[in-house]
Amino acid sequence: MYADDDLLPISGLQHLAFCPRQCALIHLERLWSENFLTASGRFLHEKTHSNISETRGGIRTVRGLLLQSRRLGLFGVADVVEFHKASSAASESQKEPLSSFVSLPGRRGLWQVYPVEYKRGRPKTHDADAVQLCAQALCLEEVLNCHISEGALFYGQARRRAVVTFDGNLRAETERLAHDFHSLIDSQVTPPPVYDDRKCKACSLKEDCRPKLDRDAMSYWLKSLTDQSDETGNAS
Repeated sequence: MYADDDLLPISGLQHLAFCPRQCALIHLERLWSENFLTASGRFLHEKTHSNISETRGGIRTVRGLLLQSRRLGLFGVADVVEFHKASSAASESQKEPLSSFVSLPGRRGLWQVYPVEYKRGRPKTHDADAVQLCAQALCLEEVLNCHISEGALFYGQARRRAVVTFDGNLRAETERLAHDFHSLIDSQVTPPPVYDDRKCKACSLKEDCRPKLDRDAMSYWLKSLTDQSDETGNAS
């Protein structure tokens, strides 16, 4: 179990899953650069957190809920956590070893927990966003003593939800990244740059990271060594 002073932000798992160097630049070196992508994402999150809670059609929506897991050493704030009111039949047919339903103070019946994370753009080809959402679910499970089977990522550009199933593989990946995140912070070592055009192009830290420059410089250095070796060989 981690102490309060050792808790790390859930958002760091998304950074780590996307790029370990980006994660280190943000959480070790305290670098952050705003660009259009990060600014629009921040606006979307601020808009999401503008209200606290509401109930409509059997769904209780809570915004800006504080999250914490002492087991994984994580903390954060959920964009949205929905509590879906369960029917009597669903409650009675519950077969999970740990209940999928919780009770809410001042509310009748049982409710199913459903976290929703808001992101700009469209669904990604990598699972960094899904890892962040899964970490939120693991925090909620620990606090509420329940089982959460799925949640959703809402993408601002696509204007639709992408359902995320919290299966065994995603849970294991999320827990591994939580462990690696703590190891990275403890090491105080920033990983070297690895250029990836698909990822680096939109990264707000590319000017601080300079991965392409370092890659090209390394290629030039290796080429110069090869040329010198060839010249030496020809001379002999």
